[in-house]
Amino acid sequence: MLDRLAAAIDRHCVGPGSDTAVPRLLLVAVEEPIEPTDLLYEPMICFVASGTKRATAGEASQVARPGEMLLTTIDLPVTIELEHVPYQSAVMRFDDQALTEMLVELGETGQGAPLSAGGQVSAPMTPELVDAVTRWVQLLDTPEDIRPLATRIESEILYRLLRSSLGPVLRQWSPTDSATTRVREVARWICAHYTEPLSIDAIAAAAHMSPAGLHRHFKAATGMSPLRYQKHLRLQEARRRLVAGDATAAQIAQAVGYVSATQFNREYRSTYGLPPGQDAARLRTRLTLSRTGTTRRA
Repeated sequence: MLDRLAAAIDRHCVGPGSDTAVPRLLLVAVEEPIEPTDLLYEPMICFVASGTKRATAGEASQVARPGEMLLTTIDLPVTIELEHVPYQSAVMRFDDQALTEMLVELGETGQGAPLSAGGQVSAPMTPELVDAVTRWVQLLDTPEDIRPLATRIESEILYRLLRSSLGPVLRQWSPTDSATTRVREVARWICAHYTEPLSIDAIAAAAHMSPAGLHRHFKAATGMSPLRYQKHLRLQEARRRLVAGDATAAQIAQAVGYVSATQFNREYRSTYGLPPGQDAARLRTRLTLSRTGTTRRA
C-alpha cells in the first residue's frame, strides 16, 4: 500500500515540495541527502511513504518512518533532518473548521489529551488511513474528480485520524477556553509579532494565564520557552535573508528585531555553528552544487 502512495507522490511532486490542485495537499519528494533545514511548521500532518524524517523543536524531537505520520498541532519552528532518502510524503494542512465540524458531528470535542502532550506527535498509519491518503493523492491523476471528491476524502481522512492513536490529541482541537487553545493562539501571536519586544507578562495576561502557567504549557507544547521560540523565529528568518543575499548581516539583524548586532552574531553562531556571513556563504555553495548535480562535503 505504501508503494501505491509513493508512486502517486512521485508522479505529481514538482521539486522537493509542491502545492497541488487538491486543497490543503502538499507533496514532498527528496531523492538525495540535504542539509538540515529550518522551517516554520503550521498545524498539519505528514504521511510518510518512504524515507525517514526527524523534526526537532527546542528540546523535543520526533521521528517519522515509512508508514508513520507526524502531527504538528501548533505553529512551530523546527529543524528537519532526512535520515534516510529517498523521502516521500503527503502533507495535509489542517482546516480548523472541517476538523471542528467533524468533532461536533461525532460529539467528541474537548475529550482528548491536552496540548501538553507535545506540539509534535508521531504514530503509525492504519491500512485504512494509508488507503484514504493514497486515494486523496491519486485525485491528481483525474483533475475532474478533485472538486466533487476531494472534500469527501479529506473528511474520511479526518475521521480515520480521530479513530487512530492520534485521536486523543486531535479532540483537543476545537476552539474551547482551554490551555490548549490559548497556547496555540500565543504561538500564532508571536509568529505575527516576532520582530517586536516580547513581554511575557502582557502575553500571559492576554491569554488569561499566569506567566508561570504560560511558560509551563508553552514549553510542553513547543519544546522551548516563549522567548526561545521568538529567538528561533528571528534566526530562521535572518538565515533565509542572508542566503538570499537581501542585505548585510547588520541590516538583517535589525530587520528581524535585534537591537545589538553583537548579540545577533553570538546567538546565530551558537545556533548554526558559524558566524552569519560564513554560514550563508557555505549554504549558498551547497545550494549551487545541488543545482548542478555535484556533491561534496563543504
